[in-house]
Amino acid sequence: MPADHRITTILPCRDLQASTDFYQRLGLTLDSDWGHYRILSDGKGWHLHLRHEPGTPQAPDNPFGLYLYAEDVDAVAERVRECIIEAGAPHLKPWGMYEFAVSDPDGTLVRVGREAD
Repeated sequence: MPADHRITTILPCRDLQASTDFYQRLGLTLDSDWGHYRILSDGKGWHLHLRHEPGTPQAPDNPFGLYLYAEDVDAVAERVRECIIEAGAPHLKPWGMYEFAVSDPDGTLVRVGREAD
């Protein structure tokens, strides 16, 4: 697969700085800042574009969700431990993923996981 063949999410957010801070805790770094639009990545394949949008729905009405595949799910979980939605997570799910879930500042559901061994 060519290195430039990928898909990237453009996620609207009410508070651009709060969202940037949250995703940096998950392991992304800020690549570029265009004022109302920021591009983040982790250098391993995660890419996320954040767009300031004051009308973004908030929880519980936010319909957006992301799934971040990670090799070391436990290490990512430690960076956001107090935000994890389910007690005791990460853990193995019936659908064969070892994962946990958090909500970003706007209520976007973010699952982080990997296929179970």
